[in-house]
Amino acid sequence: MPVETDILPPRYRSPKRIALGGMGEVYRATDAVLGRAVAVKLLSERYARDESVRGRFTREALAAARLSGEPNIVTVFDVGEHAERPFIVMEYLGGGSLEERIRTGGAQEVGQALEWLEQAATALDAAHRHGVVHRDVKPGNLMLDRNGVVHVADFGIASAAGTDSLTMTGTVLGTAGYLSPEQAQGERATPASDRYSLAVVAFELLSGRRPFESESITAEAVAHVNAAVPSIAELCDGLPAELDAVFRQALAKDHARRFETASEFVGALRAALAEAAGATRSFAATPPAAPPLSVLTPVTRRRARRRRWPVVVALLALAAVGGAIAAIVLSNGGHKSKSSAPPAPRTVTVTRQSSTGPATVTTAPSPPPPPPASSSLSGSALNDAGFAKMQAGDFAGALPLLQQAVTKLSGVGFPNEAYANYNLGYTLLQLGRCAEAVPYLQTAAQLEPQRHEPKDALKRTKHC
Repeated sequence: MPVETDILPPRYRSPKRIALGGMGEVYRATDAVLGRAVAVKLLSERYARDESVRGRFTREALAAARLSGEPNIVTVFDVGEHAERPFIVMEYLGGGSLEERIRTGGAQEVGQALEWLEQAATALDAAHRHGVVHRDVKPGNLMLDRNGVVHVADFGIASAAGTDSLTMTGTVLGTAGYLSPEQAQGERATPASDRYSLAVVAFELLSGRRPFESESITAEAVAHVNAAVPSIAELCDGLPAELDAVFRQALAKDHARRFETASEFVGALRAALAEAAGATRSFAATPPAAPPLSVLTPVTRRRARRRRWPVVVALLALAAVGGAIAAIVLSNGGHKSKSSAPPAPRTVTVTRQSSTGPATVTTAPSPPPPPPASSSLSGSALNDAGFAKMQAGDFAGALPLLQQAVTKLSGVGFPNEAYANYNLGYTLLQLGRCAEAVPYLQTAAQLEPQRHEPKDALKRTKHC
């Protein structure tokens, strides 16, 4: 729609309004100096007339700018005022938001949902280490780039406008469904509040609805304070009951009982899904010829209200032998070419639900990566498709799928990266390309040191 050409500083040309809310307006514009598309957020006029709010907005924006460069956080390029209205210039992502995905598609595919949550958790944990609390974590502030990767936006903006609780009547109507109990009671938001809100987002991504969803905003806010956490397994056939305990902790009324980091919460979701898969998450013994068939029985979810449910077997079950299917995926968008030199050893932090806290393992130098993945499928889906071909004895057909799976799952760590590497190494072994199989099997062995199957396969490579 047409807009005033002078609503933004002259540097930002051809503005087009792309979003409008109670907090302000967002414009897509072109930075004439650097020749790139940017998103410019203007504080609404009703807030801009309040000097104290304007001051807080600028301070919070500068605090958020400190986070630029952290992974999965929207980069802030500029902060200032124009025509007595504060503005923030951010990177333009162009992939929409998780709010749009939920609105149009309902409950999301499990692997994809956990992938997005992992990315959001990385951003929130980084912000909390810098002393910045978001205060308004919701699907609308989880933005997607053109590759479908989540970037968290609008750090501190709710606080700047004084809307991080329900104490200002009518100011958080679109956000009440994600507020922590302490925010709903007018208390100060903390990192634990952000983690609570992320858990609400997770519940919605997996089930298609918020845990305390209600037509009454007031009733929903009160439920965050008083109501028991509903069972996601009872709401949605096909989601395992093991998830309920995770959500009860993540959505605890007492902030001290919640997970200590956002990544720990997502790690607990992964562990619950793996537990639900039972013994199938273990590697099976390596046979002399072909890998054993998966013992999994497909499980489907019923259609929920207003929602379309996908098949979850490939997402919940970690299948036997090299075909163990990844339940949780964190795609790595940046890949080196096949001709690149092998990278140095890397450290992968693996979050597990245990009394000892996060465990850190150091992988071996990664093998030269396969060609960059061109498929739009997730790493878990590619690994699943490759395993299906392995089951059929079509190792040549499995090879390109597993190469792409390893590329997409690079850096994820236990268990998904281990399984994909084992699958690829085993496939290369079956094709007689033993030397090429070694680095992938080594990576699987180091990511899953308690499993003997990668080690057994490595012994076989010495006799090719």
